[in-house]
This record gives sequence, C-alpha cells and structure tokens, in this order.
Amino acid sequence: MNHALRRAMANAKMTEAQLAEACGVDTKTVGRWITAPNRVPHARHRWAASEALGEEEAALWPNAVRSALSTGPDREIVQVFPYRSAAPTSLWKSLVTKAQRELTFAGYTNYFLWLEQANLAGALRRKAEGGCRVRFLIGDPDSPVTAAREAEEGVPLTLSTRIAVTLNELEKLHEVGGIEGRFETGHVNLSVFRFDEEMIVTPILARRVGHDSPMMHLRRRQTDGMFDRFAAHVEELWTRGRDIREARQDAQA
Repeated sequence: MNHALRRAMANAKMTEAQLAEACGVDTKTVGRWITAPNRVPHARHRWAASEALGEEEAALWPNAVRSALSTGPDREIVQVFPYRSAAPTSLWKSLVTKAQRELTFAGYTNYFLWLEQANLAGALRRKAEGGCRVRFLIGDPDSPVTAAREAEEGVPLTLSTRIAVTLNELEKLHEVGGIEGRFETGHVNLSVFRFDEEMIVTPILARRVGHDSPMMHLRRRQTDGMFDRFAAHVEELWTRGRDIREARQDAQA
C-alpha cells in the first residue's frame, strides 16, 4: 500500500475519481497507484498528482525520485522532453508556484505562457508583491534578428506578433514593483526559464518554433554546472538588454 499517497489524498479531501481527473487517467489507475506501491506512474502523472495534492513528488514516490538521481555530470538533469509541447502544463505551474526568490522568463516571445497558464498575470503579481524578483527577457520585435528568424520559421503567427502579446500583458502589470522587462536578441535560438534553483532550457532548432523543440528540466546540484552556466548566460544577456519601457518611449519619440 502506498500509504503516503493515500494519506495525502485524505488530507486534500480528494477522492480517487477526483485525482484521476486532475491527472488525466482512469480512476482504476489511481487505485492501482495506491494498492500497488511498486507501480510508479509516468513522470507527467506524478507531477500532476503532486500539484493536485500539494505534496512533493519525493514524498509520494520516493523510489522513483531516488532512481532518477544521477551521480555524474548529468545529475542536474531532472527530465528531458523531445518537444516542449510534450511537457505537462502542470510542470510550469508547479515551478512558478514553488519559486520564492526569482522568476526569469528568457524566452524570445514567452507567448505560450500567457495562453497555457491560467491567470499567469495574477500569479506573477502575487509573487512580486511577496518579494520575488520577476524578469522577462524578450526579443526586440523591430530587430533585424527577429525579422530573420521570422523568415526562417515561415509561420503565420510571427515572432513580432507573439512578442506583442507579452508586451501587452506586461503593460497590465506596469504598476507592480519587482516585475522587469528588457529587450535582447542574443537568445533567439535558446530559451531559458529560471525558477529559483530549477530551470527549463529549450534550444530552438532551425526552422522549428519553440513548442516543437527539445526541452530540459534542470535542478541546481553543483557550482559551475549546467544550471550555473545557463544562468550566467542569461545574466550576461540581461546586462546587455534595454529596458522595454525606455525602448518603446524612444521609438515613439
């Protein structure tokens, strides 16, 4: 018997049917998770269950977490996905929810976040008001780099249009202290999203849009490892970046 899972469901006052709906599985599957402790759900289902129950994955399925731990140079890699769209949206929500100190969204457009995460603006407002630093590093829609990438992607929903969505959403939060935005184009082929000591990294492939590119979930485990190096990359671009409001004011002048 998976007593930890059963106890978490009782604390959350959640039935097997309700948890099954939250995880997108059959009720009988949840029943087997409880009665067969050696049965380990798929990673995306573990994430969804952890989020629904408000528990850490390691508390519900410690064996799965231990078996996933590495001891070599790749130990910062939590999970990989062949496509960003293959990762559950619950992963992003969980990372945003858990972050307390820093949220950095260094995607070239960050467009998908506003569509896939319900009331992201409200969550960011609460984080910033609670002392969390929130930063958006996005591409300059008027840059030649943006135009070149748009031509390469060749899709109707252009980069500049997707960037405009993020700019409009950020404008709604302009009065919230702690939320910053800068233009930079050095990450057109690499998106990095930081949530305290966890990170999502997506290398953008030629002629592919972001959701069709591979994705890595990292967790900081060492000094100057993969996490630190990607973080340093973002910090360098941030120092080069130009404040969004100043850039837009200059463009209108």
